[in-house]
Amino acid sequence: MFTLKNYDTTNTKNDILSGIVVAVALVPEAIAFALVAGFSPLVGLYTAFILGLITALIGGKPGMISGATGSMVVVMVSLASSHGLQYVLWATILTGLIQITIGLAKLGKFIRFVPQPAIYGFVNGLAIVIAMSQFQFFKNADYMMYILVAATMLIMYFLPKYTKAVPAGLVSIVLLTVIAYFSGFDTKTVSDLGNISGSLPKFSIPNAPFNFEILKIILPYSIILALVGLIESLLTLSVLDEMSGKRGSGNKECIAQGIGNTTCGFFGGMAGCAMIGQSIINFTSGGLTRLSSATAAILLITFVVSISDIIGIIPIAVLVGIMFMVSIETFEWASVSRLKKMHKTDAFILLTVTIITIFFDLALAVIAGVIISALVFAYQQARISKRVHVEDDGTKVYEINGPLFFGSAVQFTNDIFDVQNDPQKVVIDFSNTRVMDSSGVEAIDKLTKKYTQLNKNLKLRHLSDDCIDALKNAGKYCTHEIDNPTYKVVRDY
Repeated sequence: MFTLKNYDTTNTKNDILSGIVVAVALVPEAIAFALVAGFSPLVGLYTAFILGLITALIGGKPGMISGATGSMVVVMVSLASSHGLQYVLWATILTGLIQITIGLAKLGKFIRFVPQPAIYGFVNGLAIVIAMSQFQFFKNADYMMYILVAATMLIMYFLPKYTKAVPAGLVSIVLLTVIAYFSGFDTKTVSDLGNISGSLPKFSIPNAPFNFEILKIILPYSIILALVGLIESLLTLSVLDEMSGKRGSGNKECIAQGIGNTTCGFFGGMAGCAMIGQSIINFTSGGLTRLSSATAAILLITFVVSISDIIGIIPIAVLVGIMFMVSIETFEWASVSRLKKMHKTDAFILLTVTIITIFFDLALAVIAGVIISALVFAYQQARISKRVHVEDDGTKVYEINGPLFFGSAVQFTNDIFDVQNDPQKVVIDFSNTRVMDSSGVEAIDKLTKKYTQLNKNLKLRHLSDDCIDALKNAGKYCTHEIDNPTYKVVRDY
């Protein structure tokens, strides 16, 4: 929580200046995404203000920026076109409630199951998407648009090499806006995107009766929105963790996103999530605490209520140049050089997630990366081997190596043992293996049954008490030697 008692004032100047840059950079994207969904620009701006302020104050990562995003808009476009804004508002409220539930259940920790190559792919794909989304502003553009974009990028690149007292993005916005305005250059400005003048958002219940019929329509959208929003938010949090060296709280972020989206639905905003582009702008501009993201949100609504005319004269080209530089900084360039040295599977995951992120959907891309990684891991681990020796009394002992689970169960049952030719006394030593799941337990029981049907004496050595209990529950064929192993079976029944 943001409290004055805990706030470090040493970074106040950088936080405020960075917040100014982010606030201005939020305007065109908030407007653009609202227009894509077929809504008034104010819907996107309200989302950026409400969600941005709430996550700034109680989110899991200080300085992370949230607002209307392309990945969320893509999901809600069909609902918006078929049923209108009021249904979208109910879907937004339900989205928030689902996210709160996920956070309270502490499921945000499962983001750690996303492998590093998938995170690289997400970052690279999103960087490309950010750059591609700027091309729409070049439609029917004159030469001045290109000059201002280039000038912005040059300022953003060279100024930090000489001074970081003022964010390069803020210098670009102020300097080039002044030059363009007083020189009379005819170039697209923020006001050309739509009217951003308005009042403070007001509380209202969506103007559509909430009943079972509406719930059936919006629930699928809300589930997808909740998952897409949390995946993008938690991955953004992971990227900022790596950049800052400080770990954020995934579960707190889930709850904050949920509270923010629920509030948005009651105040005329649509569902949103963390914005990696603006978050990186904030971080690289010196915004490190909650004050920076709170400043951005408060200034954004100030633009809407008080100084929309001033914000309206900012050239779109300047903001496009800033976003191009964000795209360049977001892209994980080191991953390109690592591709040749990476394991082929990791390289495949990285490229697959990047491509799916660009052409399809962020959530689908991450899920695909996780599934591919899980399958590869299961395949690599599904290797079980044996060492065999005969004891003085003629007992044949199999020492098993490798985990016993669904991936190795068939090999264990069919390939490891010579049931027909084994002597009357056989022992399986489990000291170097682990029984990982019910498939492993069932494989042991099936093998024991084979020996029993041939009237051969099979004993299981070095089993833990919980593994013995599992075998008893699985079937009636298992026998074991009494011992005191130091490991525990892995079970999840």
